[in-house]
Amino acid sequence: MRRKSLVRKESEKGKLKLTWNGHSCFTLEENGYAIVLDPYEDGAVPGFGPLKLTADEVLCSHGHGDHNAAQCVKIRKNSGGAKNPFRITEIHSFHDEAKGTKRGKNTIRIFDDGQYRIAHMGDIGCVPTADQKEQLKGIDVMLMPVGGFFTLEPEDVYALVKELSPRMLVPMHYRGKGFGYDVIAPLEKYTAMCDDVVRLEKNTLSLPEDEGKGTFVLTPPVK
Repeated sequence: MRRKSLVRKESEKGKLKLTWNGHSCFTLEENGYAIVLDPYEDGAVPGFGPLKLTADEVLCSHGHGDHNAAQCVKIRKNSGGAKNPFRITEIHSFHDEAKGTKRGKNTIRIFDDGQYRIAHMGDIGCVPTADQKEQLKGIDVMLMPVGGFFTLEPEDVYALVKELSPRMLVPMHYRGKGFGYDVIAPLEKYTAMCDDVVRLEKNTLSLPEDEGKGTFVLTPPVK
């Protein structure tokens, strides 16, 4: 099969907006309500600057400093009446293949607004169980670590993604030019296995505007 790599310039309109803040940190926004996922501590991840974020809620997949810096996010006291539009499902997994004995537990979260299902996989380090895989079927956007070493290796991620078949896969937690941990793999180790790679010239993904199918690479917000 011929491999395609597309480059798109997109506008910023859209009902639901995902912003990549670097590493595994994203802001999920809809109808005036914002949730920050897995914020990192200042200086915790090479190449990414201090986070200056404001949100209504912060959720972290586990307790490591590059995912659990809730203190770096300013919580709004008044959201203007905005309510959380998402039904959130938590799936408890592990940060390693040894049931958490090496790196602890990991929480996967699925955000469902009734139209889209967004999954943040955290630092998943093990293959999900059969029951967990069923919960992860029918995902519209999956935010997945692809750099390995601390998480599933790129080859294992590829096999899992192929099985789960999310409509859109957004890579995170990888090494790039000027950012990321030296011990984790570069993005290209994963994308080389993919057939359809869409490279967005921005660090945001807006739905329904940016809807598609394949691996969607966001522009890293490096300092």
